[in-house]
Amino acid sequence: MQDDHFTSQAPFPPDPGTRPLGVLIGFDGSDQSTRALFYASRAAQRLGSPLTVVTAFTVPSLAYADVSLTPTVPAEAAHLAAAQDLLEEAREHVRGFPGEVDLRTAQGDAAGVLVELSAQAQLAVVGARGRGGFFGRLLGSVSSALPAHAHCPSIVVPRQYEVGTDTGAARFTPRDEHTPVMVGADGSAHSRRAVRHAVVAARTRKAPLHLLMVMSSFEDWGGASMAWLPDPELLERHRGELGAQLEADATELRTQHPDLTITCEVMVAEPVSALLERTATSQLTVLGTRGHGRVASTLLGSVSQAVLQHAEGPVMVVPPPGAEGEA
Repeated sequence: MQDDHFTSQAPFPPDPGTRPLGVLIGFDGSDQSTRALFYASRAAQRLGSPLTVVTAFTVPSLAYADVSLTPTVPAEAAHLAAAQDLLEEAREHVRGFPGEVDLRTAQGDAAGVLVELSAQAQLAVVGARGRGGFFGRLLGSVSSALPAHAHCPSIVVPRQYEVGTDTGAARFTPRDEHTPVMVGADGSAHSRRAVRHAVVAARTRKAPLHLLMVMSSFEDWGGASMAWLPDPELLERHRGELGAQLEADATELRTQHPDLTITCEVMVAEPVSALLERTATSQLTVLGTRGHGRVASTLLGSVSQAVLQHAEGPVMVVPPPGAEGEA
């Protein structure tokens, strides 16, 4: 695991000056998108970045059998007006935000709009559920497509996120928590990028960082028979080897960030269950889009998608190399 270190010749994260949209949030007026909006506004304050609120709309192609049935207001104008009304709701929610706010509408598929704009954003935020515009089905079009294809890290905010009862500018003050930032690590290049972003998240939150590697007990260690009944000694020996490698990575990070408390752990468990359990006790869970299979398999496949569907805390998904415009 020492062949690819956590340092990079390119600026990391990407230079905020090249990401003028700052923190990007999709808003559709639902309760869940409102929670995500407050999460995004606090993230923007934490990063010292602009807040960009976007509502997307599409114009369906309709054919009318009789000219008398044609609406007096063109469909495009009606949908634009509805989107602008939603933005007015968002404007009320962020009234008093002590930073730069950009509220905009965009015509097009909601997922496509956010993915395209994410190339100009430092962070993109969505809620886990909504009412059809930006969010639709449970982790349907947008909350799956954005983490899978975004050009910047994206965060899915769960329904458990609490807006709070503060008023005025205090509503947008980042919350200091003692719970850790947890990152799924498996030694792959993708998970190393996730670790690098998790370091930034932990530092900006003044929070501890926990590296978690989950080793499935059902992996094939030496043949079909052992896939279901792995040798406990072999399993423990392999866990120890992975633990030593992960501790070496943690030591490297402690050297680079002496002010950051960093712990690490390798556990034998079912990956989805293990990660989901930790989302409830972590202020942020960070995952890469792909990995070796111990933490993430295919692009937002079995593990990462399941974690996003059922997480009890915010989950950040980090894009693969090249997606953020860096090597």
